[in-house]
Amino acid sequence: MNYYLEALKKYVVFQGRSRRSEYWFFVLFNTIALIILGVIDNVIGTNFEGVPYGALYSIYSLGVFLPSIAVFVRRMHDTGRSGFWIFISLIPLIGAIVLLIFLVQDSQEGDNKYGPNPKLA
Repeated sequence: MNYYLEALKKYVVFQGRSRRSEYWFFVLFNTIALIILGVIDNVIGTNFEGVPYGALYSIYSLGVFLPSIAVFVRRMHDTGRSGFWIFISLIPLIGAIVLLIFLVQDSQEGDNKYGPNPKLA
């Protein structure tokens, strides 16, 4: 849970590096929260007409939009890549596969141009 809170605290920090664990725990907790909020939306009837999600889901999604991008950019920095790699996701299927490979890679050894290795801090 600390990784999730740490990513939220740095919600607009696009500089520096984030470890794999920080990124993937943030993704895990976001996924769990979205599933729970989707169920709550269904139970209390706040779903939008013809859409599988509702108001709570939408508000939470908007709230974590910037933190999600920021932690992604810091994760790319940790592997020695620019945050602009996010745009490769615009290429259907291949872009997602390339990003997944980048996201599961280990940190770049030592310091890089984006900062010191967070594993050693």
